Amino acid sequence: MNLELTETQTLIRDTARKVAREKVEPQARAADREERFSPALFKELAEVGLMGVNLPARYGGSEAGVVAYALAVMELSAACASTSVAMAVTNMCGELINTFGTEAQREKFLPRLTSGEAVVGSFALSEAHAGSDPGALRTTAVRQGDQWVLNGSKQWITSGAYAGVMVVWARTSGTGNKGLSAFIVEGGTKGLHVGKHEDKMGLRGSNTVSLTFEDCHIPADQILGKEGEGFKLAMVALDGGRIGIASQACGVARAALEAAVRYTKDRHAFNQPVSEFQGPRFMMADMKVQIAAAELLTFRAATLKEKGQPFTREASMAKLFASEMANRVCDKAVQLHGGYGYIDEFPVERYYRDARVQTIYEGTSEVQRMVIARETFKLFGS
Repeated sequence: MNLELTETQTLIRDTARKVAREKVEPQARAADREERFSPALFKELAEVGLMGVNLPARYGGSEAGVVAYALAVMELSAACASTSVAMAVTNMCGELINTFGTEAQREKFLPRLTSGEAVVGSFALSEAHAGSDPGALRTTAVRQGDQWVLNGSKQWITSGAYAGVMVVWARTSGTGNKGLSAFIVEGGTKGLHVGKHEDKMGLRGSNTVSLTFEDCHIPADQILGKEGEGFKLAMVALDGGRIGIASQACGVARAALEAAVRYTKDRHAFNQPVSEFQGPRFMMADMKVQIAAAELLTFRAATLKEKGQPFTREASMAKLFASEMANRVCDKAVQLHGGYGYIDEFPVERYYRDARVQTIYEGTSEVQRMVIARETFKLFGS
């Protein structure tokens, strides 16, 4: 793993940092308080190439690679995790279509995602009774002539009310993990109904809804990949998605540490800045070490993916460590703010709430441990 950034990676990082500071961060507090989703903001992200960081240039992507993508997510997350999760899911959907889609599908849908025409993308796998277990999925897709007809419901779908392009999983045959297929569904398709926006603890500026499919007809050529191979597609997407969540966790934790440093330098107690006391300084030293370790795990997983090498275990390790690290770091940042950490005058309470879901979505910490253990036993021939 080369720890020195390339010119392209540096450009993407600096571009993401600039737009994060100038466009994203100023609206983060209001987006959280008002549960505000801003389509115009994602158009601006698209204009600087952040809605298709790892997609080919011929479809409007930046073609900058996975490490550049991780860097971009970190920068946006430090400003507003609600914005970064919608950006990350859009990139994930685009990569899935690019990898498994036909040329016609790539030409039709990828430019819509990378340009911002579709606003954002959505990943519709989870259901009320099927979170960590995709094999329990009940949404169905039945072939009728030159169409597929979808019936069922999805839960906890990021950006579901705004997404112009969605990847949706449904059962086409069989039971368990077998017989699942993936489909590209356009927002506004007849028979697709958007449920209520969830009132969440954190990521309140991110739109999260249920989706219902009632005799939702889509063209037969909008099946993604081969019929019955949807589980494989989901696992491939989630492996990459875990790099995104690890990156998000690193960004939020970094913002929490920076906030703690600023506050403790300004806050005085017993006739000196709080930052001069050994206890707070040791706490922040530990926070910095944990963030650095999480970043290295994340970059290692991203590098393996970028090189086309197996990265399942490394992605789970990065996601597990980074997400749990972010919760610890944000907890310490709140503690270092004292009573002010518990009110929304300072941003650490938002970071704390935003970090909490990172150990849950894209596979819980418990699922990550299962994946890591499985891959470790494979490594040692057991």
